[in-house]
Amino acid sequence: MKNVLVIGGGGREHAIIMKLAESKHVEKIYCAPGNGGISKYAECFNVGATDIDGVVALAKELKPDMVVVAPDDPLVLGMVDALQAEGFMTFGPKANAAIIEGSKVFSKELMKNYNIPTAFYEVFTESDKAIEYLKKQNTYPAVIKADGLALGKGVIIAQNEEEAIAAVHEMIDELKFGKSSARIVIEEFLTGPEVSVLAFTDGKTIVPMISSMDHKRAFDNDEGLNTGGMGTVSPNPYYTDAIAAECKEKIFIPTMNAMNAEGRTFEGCLYFGLMLTPNGPKVIEYNCRFGDPETQVVLPMLDADLYEVFEAIYNHELCNVNINIKKGSCACVVMASGGYPESYPKGIEMFGFNDMGQIDGCFVYHAGTKLSEDGKFLTNGGRVIGVTAAADTLQEALDKAYDGVNKITFDKAHYRKDIGQKALKAIK
Repeated sequence: MKNVLVIGGGGREHAIIMKLAESKHVEKIYCAPGNGGISKYAECFNVGATDIDGVVALAKELKPDMVVVAPDDPLVLGMVDALQAEGFMTFGPKANAAIIEGSKVFSKELMKNYNIPTAFYEVFTESDKAIEYLKKQNTYPAVIKADGLALGKGVIIAQNEEEAIAAVHEMIDELKFGKSSARIVIEEFLTGPEVSVLAFTDGKTIVPMISSMDHKRAFDNDEGLNTGGMGTVSPNPYYTDAIAAECKEKIFIPTMNAMNAEGRTFEGCLYFGLMLTPNGPKVIEYNCRFGDPETQVVLPMLDADLYEVFEAIYNHELCNVNINIKKGSCACVVMASGGYPESYPKGIEMFGFNDMGQIDGCFVYHAGTKLSEDGKFLTNGGRVIGVTAAADTLQEALDKAYDGVNKITFDKAHYRKDIGQKALKAIK
């Protein structure tokens, strides 16, 4: 039996841990740093997810059979490289492949060079040249992206010239996202339904999982600020079998092959953020890891042994693993702290859970929670929990998830009441 160490402390990591716990191969799961809910299912250690030396030292102490590096930051910083150098089996791409998320400029140029469909774009490091370009184009909305990682918030969709110029100054001149926004990408605004597809790949085989639909805006009707994601459903009804086949042929396999051609073989979970435009599917962004909260509705629908999948990717034998998708739908509603995604309090007591941080009828993935010394669950982040349910139909899954949300209370809790409504309309 195997022991696994999972790096990270959010809802995505909780979902990965619960799927690994189903494996017939896995005996013990460790997590660093984990959170209040994760601590009920895995032994947690107070080592930061970006502390490469700390994680390597912890791995040497625990001697796990596998280390799963889940978040983007440590992947881009080279945690997998450091662990492999010490002889550990890992899940996640090396730094030279994680750049596909770590640099928007890299990913856009990769797509251009290998004819992978994406939005037209230009790259800038000087604000005056960027503003000159915006005035010349004079087409709005315009999309302005920080080159590097920015906690999922480094994208501004400017509705007019004034907003666009303000975004350029904020990113390049004021370094709103630190070094991540010293270089920016300005690209055309694409229209159409958005789809998230997570895919396993070992560089030779690529296996897409069930599609999903994220809800990025803070408030109902897609209003308010962009967030890390307020809820998600799977499958995405806009992503038909025909579109899936087109994406595999024109986007997924070409991306895997392009990374190989660049000497940056991608081994792990490659996330495709897609827009189904009137001119066919196009890539909005890549992520070098499981999405959050998409993972919370994708992994429950995965009919496969996750440890076997991870091991096969490490050994470049993914083609030998049986990976299927369960029938039905899954829905996740995120409960966030009041004030998220801007400033919000922490340490607020939460009510409605059982001892495991769960409620009947759903599974609660903990994202920003901690346990108090007397065993109470407290809020400890912006996105606090993801209340998740699977069922035969999307409507049933949503009903179960919202029933769960109604059983949990904490002061100033905020959640969207329209998760899945667009998907339901598409099904009807």
